[in-house]
Amino acid sequence: MDPVNPRSYDEQIAALTARTYRLEEVLRHHGLLPPLEPAITQHQAASPVASAETYPRETTAPGELAAVQSAQEIPTEPGFPASPTSLFNAMSTGKDDGRSLESQIGSHWFNRIGILAVLIAAAWFLKLAIDSHWIGPLGRVMIGLLAGAALIAWSERFRSRGYTGFSYSLKAVGSGVLYLSLWAAFSLFHLIPSGAAFVAMIAVTAFNGYMAWMQDSELLALYSIVGALSTPLLVSTGENHEITLFSYLLLLDIAVLILVLLRPWSRLLFMAFCGTALLVGGWSTEYYSTSQFSRTAVFVSCFCLIFAFAPRLVRPAAEGTAEGRSYSGWDTLALLLMPVVNAGLGFIAFYAMCDDAGADWAKPWVAVIFATFYLALLRLPANGILRENPASLSALHLTTAVVFLTVAIPLKAHGRWLTIGWLVQGAALIWAASRIGSKLLRALALLCAILGLIALVTVNPLASTPLFFNQRFGTYCVAIAASVFIGWVAMQARAVNLSEETPGWPEIAGAAVLATNALILLALGWEIHSYWWNLRWHGESQFYRNYQMYAQFTYSALFMAFGAVLLTAGFWRRSAFVRWQALVLLAAAIGKVFLLDVSQLSQGYRILSFLGLGALLLAVSFVYQRDWLNLRNVQRDQEESTS
Repeated sequence: MDPVNPRSYDEQIAALTARTYRLEEVLRHHGLLPPLEPAITQHQAASPVASAETYPRETTAPGELAAVQSAQEIPTEPGFPASPTSLFNAMSTGKDDGRSLESQIGSHWFNRIGILAVLIAAAWFLKLAIDSHWIGPLGRVMIGLLAGAALIAWSERFRSRGYTGFSYSLKAVGSGVLYLSLWAAFSLFHLIPSGAAFVAMIAVTAFNGYMAWMQDSELLALYSIVGALSTPLLVSTGENHEITLFSYLLLLDIAVLILVLLRPWSRLLFMAFCGTALLVGGWSTEYYSTSQFSRTAVFVSCFCLIFAFAPRLVRPAAEGTAEGRSYSGWDTLALLLMPVVNAGLGFIAFYAMCDDAGADWAKPWVAVIFATFYLALLRLPANGILRENPASLSALHLTTAVVFLTVAIPLKAHGRWLTIGWLVQGAALIWAASRIGSKLLRALALLCAILGLIALVTVNPLASTPLFFNQRFGTYCVAIAASVFIGWVAMQARAVNLSEETPGWPEIAGAAVLATNALILLALGWEIHSYWWNLRWHGESQFYRNYQMYAQFTYSALFMAFGAVLLTAGFWRRSAFVRWQALVLLAAAIGKVFLLDVSQLSQGYRILSFLGLGALLLAVSFVYQRDWLNLRNVQRDQEESTS
């Protein structure tokens, strides 16, 4: 009898211990055993069969080795460390969650290229069969239909065995063969009318959509929507069937909208939007005429409404699921931008239709309607996947509405009314921004005001003969009033401490004061120019010298007088900001008098110019020497505080 080998007992005990560990883990997972202590759990979880690995394998008996292998191959519950055997099985079946570049190329890109290659081969096979007259037209179509149906049925066998991606690829190939066969039956062989081919293709699309719904597959749904959008092109006879085409697209978009309400398939919605836009745009370039204005406007309105609301309705995926991980930043960005792009395309469509119909009066109202609609969307909550980005969605809708209002003004108004419209819009928006505390609306308001100021300088009408009572001066008065109002709103917002929440109001108030003073100078300067032009020059060269002399003297007087007014206002309001503007203006007056007036004015006007400037400067100097505002003590306190 052979002596007992103590190592064999130790190895058997180690194998049994590993097996017991696996069984205990299963029991703990079902709550039948309490959890292990953290130190023990960590040690054993790191190497559940470490004790079995301690001794050399060559001393293990065959039966004992089988016991160790069976311990390693015990099925683990989800969430527990996999054994080496189960890990190998997972790797061999391709179910590892990590996807490297090699895996993506091999499993995704090659798959798509393979689908395209098979479809091309099928199309060439049909052409070869036609050219070689191997079989009759009906036989060719029937072979294509049977092959497509067989591929779809065969794909279910692979899906049941876990090859889901390959199964969807076969379904796509089979559906493509069905579409091509129906197209050949209609277009090449004329075996069936276009209506029958259209209905048959819709049936194929509906079947694919049903399979995507039942199998909860966004990829299969994408294949279906591609086939659905290709159907009108495949059955086209070159004739205008607007009602049929747009009704089909409308029903397709409604079906997609229902699907995204029930499934988190954002890419499906994006595909439907792009396909609808392309088909409608392609149809309009070929077949649209003014006689179709009414029904086309109805269909375009329906499309715009669907895709304006649709991004808010996309169902969010449950956290921790494969659907939840499928969402990316690009998906969210596409859903955020879809209403904006939809608004732009819709406006372009209506603008083009109004232009063809000669209804120029309706163009600005189209912009106003779009602006009103997107302002109304601000009142709706952000649902679905976009509920995590309500601020971004509201900002885009607000920007879209303001842009449409800004566009509506030049479409309706011209000349001074264009300037007035933008200035009034800027003032109204700055007031609204101060009420709701919106930085975005405030920025848009400033852009509108800047557009108005640019229009004031570039497209301002010429002055008429009456001094001050003319279109140009009236337009400047509106601009001055808008600047004063913007400054007042900004100062009010600063006074109620709104500047802490939305910093920038003090800067806006200062800019408004500067703009107001500059506009006053420009308005009065243009009146001076017009007055002396009409009175002393009349465009004749011999009178240019007189025009220059009188105009330059009046400009100097304006600078000095306005500088004095600003300085007085600065002392009265105790505003260093206004006083500095006065000093800068007086410095400009000094430079003008010494550099220009000396050479361009006559001796009498030159004396008056220097006399007025000197008297004004002496008065200003006297005021500062009296130090009515106690500026010296203020400066000394500031220096002491800084030191």
